[in-house]
Amino acid sequence: MTRHADRAQVLKEAWIGDAVLSLHARLKILREDGVIDGQKADRMTSNQFLSVYSDPSETEAEIGRIYQRDGLPAAFEWIERRLVPVFERQEANRRKPNRHK
Repeated sequence: MTRHADRAQVLKEAWIGDAVLSLHARLKILREDGVIDGQKADRMTSNQFLSVYSDPSETEAEIGRIYQRDGLPAAFEWIERRLVPVFERQEANRRKPNRHK
């Protein structure tokens, strides 16, 4: 497989993984916050956030592969273990008052 074909496969898997991650984010926000919060969902699924963990496309592709191989519960579990703790730390820091004013 060529490098171009490899990247194309990663992007296909990432497209699925992005959908799984978006569904997880929306369900989590509704379950925990009880509101529709598009900005929070955007923060949780953004490339900027995902780049903290790894290359965003690679991270989404990993989610996509897990989903296709093991199903939605396994993909959600991976997100909960790997991404949610980082996101929760970022959200806690975001809510802290800026002390340098």
